[in-house]
Amino acid sequence: MSATTMSAPPAPLPANPAAVNGQLNRQLLRVSAMLQVQKRARHAGKSELPFVMVNETASVLPYQQAALWQGGPTGSLVALSGVSVPDLTGAYASWVTRLLAHLAGAATAGPIEGATLPPDLRSGWSEHLSANAFWLPLAWAGRGTLGGLLLARTEPWSDADAHLLDHIGDAYAHAWLAAHARKARLPGHGGTRKLWAAATAVALLLGVGAIPVRQSVLAPAEVIPRTPTLVRAPFEGVVDSVAVKPNQAVAIGQPLVTLDTAQLLAKHKVALKARDVTQAEYQQAAQQAVFDAKAKAQLVVLQGKLEQEATEAAYLQTLLERATLSAPMAGVAVFDDVNDWVGRPVAQGERIMMLADPHEVELEISLPVGDALPFQEGADVTFFLNVTPDAPVHATLVSTSYRAQAAPDGVVAYRLKAHWTEPTDHLRIGLKGTAKIYGDTAPLALWVLRRPIASVRQWLTL
Repeated sequence: MSATTMSAPPAPLPANPAAVNGQLNRQLLRVSAMLQVQKRARHAGKSELPFVMVNETASVLPYQQAALWQGGPTGSLVALSGVSVPDLTGAYASWVTRLLAHLAGAATAGPIEGATLPPDLRSGWSEHLSANAFWLPLAWAGRGTLGGLLLARTEPWSDADAHLLDHIGDAYAHAWLAAHARKARLPGHGGTRKLWAAATAVALLLGVGAIPVRQSVLAPAEVIPRTPTLVRAPFEGVVDSVAVKPNQAVAIGQPLVTLDTAQLLAKHKVALKARDVTQAEYQQAAQQAVFDAKAKAQLVVLQGKLEQEATEAAYLQTLLERATLSAPMAGVAVFDDVNDWVGRPVAQGERIMMLADPHEVELEISLPVGDALPFQEGADVTFFLNVTPDAPVHATLVSTSYRAQAAPDGVVAYRLKAHWTEPTDHLRIGLKGTAKIYGDTAPLALWVLRRPIASVRQWLTL
């Protein structure tokens, strides 16, 4: 490029490390954007390249307006930023055309001073163009000036901006020559070579597709207790208090949960009172039965009522005794949060928590129906934990659910369980990750196209 390269001494880096990192990151992002724009320009066609030059250069250096000129002072306006086809008859396009025709004779890149322009161009500057403009001539050794790019914005142009635009100008000039030098190939040219290349590619694909590979699928998995003991509500009520914390170790007989007994106590008192009243009636009828035959006939009825009310009072007493749930085994309490249960109404038989041996754990896998393969018991499983994905744990598949069910996330999946084949002291109940399940070997093409084939079969109802 014939334009003089503008270089400036690097600015001193700030003493603050965070500021240094921020400045370096901005410089790296700007260089990366410049490389991407250069690559985009070199691959653009003849009709697409002007649009890239006036619009996508903004990803490297921000500006408000851009115009592309082709040729020398007698050239033509090719593209304007923000529009796909410029209206050359408009006032803005007419003024920019006269300005670029004036600037096309300058072979040096740099900011444009409005004071150096002719009066007719200087008067329209504030109306049609931003305060600070930059002229970037596009030239190539041996080809002369190809044209130029005008950029305008409100902020002044720095020496670093000029240095960066110099590199962009070289790339745009090279892309311009390459886009205008491309010629369409004649029909049938190289047809035989293309045919052989296509046949070779098909043969390679068939050969690669026939390579046997071991099928595998990925599915979400979680570490669960192997033989947990469920702690369920003995009757319908409200949780009054929870005496343990999640994942807390508990001993046999240790209190875990207490249910509110206010309603039960009231019912128990009413039952006791009704039993006492019936018992008094029974005793009175027994005394009258000696002289009154009618009272004697009521004894059987009162005795049955007394037994019924005594049984009900005993049942309520049993519920009161069971209001405090104790640990039936030693282990850890598995549940989410204490605050989720305190004051919460529970139904009879509803699970409140689990007790599990922390050393007896297994892997539960949720395999979506769309990924299901005919896995056999004993299939190899590799578990990658979310917390330590670089340390996989190996297991063996032991069971697969007969029926797929909807998971909490709405995905219909099979439940698979696997047992570990290595020590798992570091695995805690509740850890999640991704399990990779290995199946039988199959051709690579079948493994890659398994889902498309299944979709086609469903669509064709085969």
